[in-house]
Amino acid sequence: MNMKKNVFFMLCAAALLSVACRSDDEPNGRWTAEKANAWYAEQGWKSGCDYIPANAINQIEMWSSATFDPETIDKELGWAQELGFKTMRVFLSSVVWQNEPEAFKKHIDAFLTISDAHGIKPMFVFFDDCWDGESAYGVQREPKPGVHNSGWVRDPSVAVRADSVAMYAALEPYVKDILKTFKDDQRIFVWDLYNEPGNSSHGVSSLPLLKKVFQWAREVHPSQPLTAGLWKWSEKYQPLNDFQTAHSDVISYHCYSDPEKHLALIQELKAYGRPLICTEYMARTQNSTFQNTLPMLKEQDVCAYNWGFVSGKTNTIFAWSTPLPDVVEPELWFHDILRQDKTPFDPEEIAVIKQVNGITR
Repeated sequence: MNMKKNVFFMLCAAALLSVACRSDDEPNGRWTAEKANAWYAEQGWKSGCDYIPANAINQIEMWSSATFDPETIDKELGWAQELGFKTMRVFLSSVVWQNEPEAFKKHIDAFLTISDAHGIKPMFVFFDDCWDGESAYGVQREPKPGVHNSGWVRDPSVAVRADSVAMYAALEPYVKDILKTFKDDQRIFVWDLYNEPGNSSHGVSSLPLLKKVFQWAREVHPSQPLTAGLWKWSEKYQPLNDFQTAHSDVISYHCYSDPEKHLALIQELKAYGRPLICTEYMARTQNSTFQNTLPMLKEQDVCAYNWGFVSGKTNTIFAWSTPLPDVVEPELWFHDILRQDKTPFDPEEIAVIKQVNGITR
């Protein structure tokens, strides 16, 4: 009887401890602003890139067993370390998980091991409404010359979205499996649950999936914060924006505008009283550059991710809507920093990045 009582009291204590650990969360499961700000202060300001290795055209090619390339990742993240980058934003793939879930998780763990060796804590992204509407497991097509992100794929694809009941049944196990596996892994910075919800003309039809992915993630209760970035500032997208700001632990956003408009946006977002993370910026032809924006982001204590690192199969040195099929390399790159031999597009940018990141050598 005494043993049973002891077990009972131990279970009660564990339950109370669990409740206590969550007592600083809001009713919807979101971290309080105080908890989020304390976490951010402990992490410290970071900068990095939206990253995919140069030899992968999309998320499927990056993570599939046939093409996962830890040697290239290690090389490129070594270059990132030299620039002082301490985080990378990296897109996952439900397609790879559905075809080889255990291998996919091993690849994520391998990526984390490589990242950790270079002092880098990734932000992982689950869903994405951008670029090609359909995707398939297996060999991916070759890039279209001069076309920006000619092989990047939406996740989930349009075909999957056609049946929401089947879609939720397929995607909930994916999200929860990845989160349960890595929910307490301190090598991970943040979970970005949905990139640009509503893009590609999906609009508010993406809101139900956005709500579901937050629900699924909250049920797992990862130790890392959750977010989904703001990106579209129009009345049509207000329901999405309202949900994102009401449920994200930290406020993330995209801004490819000039530094004056970008700073004005930051001042507006500070009203939420939460840490700010700019998960996409830097488009040279739009006057969003390292020289004029990165120092401002650090001064405002906004973690910063520019799009792209090593120029490769994604073709993001070319602008979104300006295909140049007969040009090997545009005179002014749109995104990316380095060529595949490590030479920079602009040595002045390298100096600025290192200076802002505190690299003196």
